[in-house]
Amino acid sequence: MQLGTRWPFGSTPPASVPADTRAKVAALEATRSDGAGRTWTLTWLEGRAIAELDDGTVIDGDTLRDAAAFGSPDDEDDW
Repeated sequence: MQLGTRWPFGSTPPASVPADTRAKVAALEATRSDGAGRTWTLTWLEGRAIAELDDGTVIDGDTLRDAAAFGSPDDEDDW
């Protein structure tokens, strides 16, 4: 079993966040100016790390659902 974690937008993710997910979070944060006060949540699904920002933005492997860019967490854009 792997436990998730939370961390504030713009801060260094905890060491338990996988390196590839950390890189994608950093890349997304660099494009967003609306993250102040928001929080990331890391969860695990069948061994996959899933990072979700509290506005509905999700990083799941190579898939990004960016609520700020697309207006809906249901829209997808492959990285």
